[in-house]
Amino acid sequence: QVQLVESGGGLVQAGGSLRLSCTASGRTFSTYTMGWFRQAPGKTRQFVAAISWSGDRTYYADSVKGRFTISGDVAIITVYLQMNSLKPEDTAVYSCATARRPYYFTNREDEYDYWGQGTQVTVSS
Repeated sequence: QVQLVESGGGLVQAGGSLRLSCTASGRTFSTYTMGWFRQAPGKTRQFVAAISWSGDRTYYADSVKGRFTISGDVAIITVYLQMNSLKPEDTAVYSCATARRPYYFTNREDEYDYWGQGTQVTVSS
C-alpha cells in the first residue's frame, strides 16, 4: 500500500524559512515523479513543484520560483521542499503526491494518484 507522510509545517514570520519533508513507502519511487501541491482556504489546490524520478529535472510554479527548492533522497525515499523568503500568500496546506505513471514528468494534478495527508504552513505578516 502506497503511503506518503509529510512533516515540517508550522508557523513562521514573513521572510522566514521552512523545510517540508515527504517520506514515501509502498512503491518504487525511483521511477515516479514526485510533486508538492498546496491549498489555501477557499481556493483550489495548486501545483508548487515537481522532481523527476532521477532527480535531474525539476519544475516550479511561477509564484515560488527562486524561493522554493525541491530535492529528493532516493536512498531513504524522501522528498524535500525548502521554502525561503516566505510570504503570507504562501499560507496553505501543503501535500506531496506521486505521479500516476512511471517515467512521466508532469505538473498536472490529475496525473498524480497518491497523496499525503498534508501539513499546514502559516506565514504571518
